[in-house]
Amino acid sequence: MADNAASDLPEREGMDYDVVVVGAGPAGLAAAIRLKQVAPDATVVVVEKGSEVGAHILSGAVIDPIGLDRLLPGWRDDPERPLTTQVSEDRFYMLGPSGGIRLPNILMPRLMNNHGNFIGSLANVTRYLGQRAEALGVEIYPGFAAAELLYDDNGAVRGIATGDMGVGKNGEHKSGFTRGMELRGKYTLLAEGARGSLSKQIIAKFELAGDREPQKYGIGLKELWQIDPAKHKPGLVQHSFGWPLDNGTGGGSFLYHFEDGLVTVGFVVHLNYSNPTLSPFDEFQRFKTHPMVAPTFEGGKRISYGARAITEGGYQSVPKLCFPGGALVGCAAGFVNVPRIKGSHNAILSGMLAAEHVAQALAAGRQYDELLGYEEAWRSSDIGRDLYKVRNAKPLWSKFGTWIGIGLGGIDMWLNELFGFSPLGTLKHGKADWATLKPISQVKPIVYPKPDGRISFDKLSSVFLSSTNHEEDQPVHLKLADPSIPVRVNLPEYGEPARLYCPAGVYEIVYADDVKKTDPRFVINAQNCVHCKTCDIKDPAQNITWVTPEGGGGPNYPNM
Repeated sequence: MADNAASDLPEREGMDYDVVVVGAGPAGLAAAIRLKQVAPDATVVVVEKGSEVGAHILSGAVIDPIGLDRLLPGWRDDPERPLTTQVSEDRFYMLGPSGGIRLPNILMPRLMNNHGNFIGSLANVTRYLGQRAEALGVEIYPGFAAAELLYDDNGAVRGIATGDMGVGKNGEHKSGFTRGMELRGKYTLLAEGARGSLSKQIIAKFELAGDREPQKYGIGLKELWQIDPAKHKPGLVQHSFGWPLDNGTGGGSFLYHFEDGLVTVGFVVHLNYSNPTLSPFDEFQRFKTHPMVAPTFEGGKRISYGARAITEGGYQSVPKLCFPGGALVGCAAGFVNVPRIKGSHNAILSGMLAAEHVAQALAAGRQYDELLGYEEAWRSSDIGRDLYKVRNAKPLWSKFGTWIGIGLGGIDMWLNELFGFSPLGTLKHGKADWATLKPISQVKPIVYPKPDGRISFDKLSSVFLSSTNHEEDQPVHLKLADPSIPVRVNLPEYGEPARLYCPAGVYEIVYADDVKKTDPRFVINAQNCVHCKTCDIKDPAQNITWVTPEGGGGPNYPNM
């Protein structure tokens, strides 16, 4: 590589494969498995930045099994299957400050019906997929972050390089310095999840989103609880919207009962909110104190916590999926169905679809070109049909607010389901999420109650439960294009919202004198980062870029 030759660094060692997959999530592992099913002689490697497969996986999760059924038809009969609890009851609530109204299930479009779906841990599903992939001969390297894309002389992607290990905070090489490796492939599949760092670069470089609507995002926060057995109702699925969010702020909750007395509770805030004093973490904690929610957790124990950005743009925001030398799969492409709060089924299906087109290309002796068949196929596939029906739900919610927007979205989904069309066509999203904040002078600041330590908690004790760990003596992986902007621009204009939208206490404004608020300084506590990517999305100056830290760093979710 020319950049290596121009530096004093030793050349990287390299390995060659037919296919390189970045990310051992549902999409990446499904792609690897499907490739080995249809092309057993193909060489496939999966690189994963988490310390183990599943370490960085966080989702609700109520899982539509269509993807697993197609990828591994016998999984339901496997004694080691990762999903055992089927949905037995579906509830939808509209919440107010002191009560709520249960919405009749008959009013819900059929696609919102969760019966036949499974409740469980998506992290454990990925661990299961990882085992199946390795049994087929896929090489999986956890603990290695894909830090750089490799290009050939014609500008096509020819693989990735993992990050160097043992680099100090100021860029110096420590005694354990180890050069990253080049993993070269005829095709590279990016399965990094929402707002992946390499996917972001690829989308920009090849202008894959040029004629699409802006991608929209939410932040999902989740806790895992062990609750009183007397309150446990295996198979119960409960969703709500409304309080504590105001009518103009999109989002809602999920509460799922599955095996062994476990309950997952979570809260999603759409990142197109306008009040810069809003804190998604504190909205989540406040939600749990609602009189219709809190009794579930009384006498229980919180086991784990995590947060993750979610793609919400849907059908009209999916970028072009292929580029010279590879393709986007899963949430890197934006295949989440927002009204259903589900994406893992489409992630698996997209991994399979991409793998089938890669296998065809390899069989034809191709390499480093565009998988145009994959791009042309997805909209007429089950993925496209799933997203097309709900394409207007998010724009209607954003434009008309919760009370009216959800009703209009429901009507639109019914029309799409019954007649296959909408009189509205396909609506646009408008602004990107980073451009929606109002100046702090134009809003009423939100004041949050102090956590009680029983049902509601603070950020630092929550981050502790995520088992997040980073080598402290390494370069900060949250890069500021202009270090002066947080204090010079964002603080006076917006109150520096990074300290609030971050769910892990990474960002702080520290004053020399807290009383007089003199000499403010922007502090980045990078070791707290749970890799949610919210800062990369919501910063109003687009001044923060999330890049991969040293491999193996970040959260270590046990069964989220």
